[in-house]
Amino acid sequence: MNDDKLSLPLDRADCDVAYAVQRIEYPDIAADWPQRLEELGFLPGEREMLMARAAPGGDPLAVRVGHSTYALRRQEAACVQVKPLRQEDA
Repeated sequence: MNDDKLSLPLDRADCDVAYAVQRIEYPDIAADWPQRLEELGFLPGEREMLMARAAPGGDPLAVRVGHSTYALRRQEAACVQVKPLRQEDA
């Protein structure tokens, strides 16, 4: 099965589930976002977890990458493609 079919944007991920970053995709108007996200630790293969969504509206998102937790806007989180980690990798 193609790994791309298993990936989803971080803003659509379930809370408290371990994911691995697949890649960063971004709209043309946000050309600086990949560098910023990579500097925060959103690198391919890195383990991350969506911790919470703000209410109402779900913006921003609290995301843990490694040992750090960040607040990301939904638009930024939508650029991070993730796939669920297998149980033995989580």
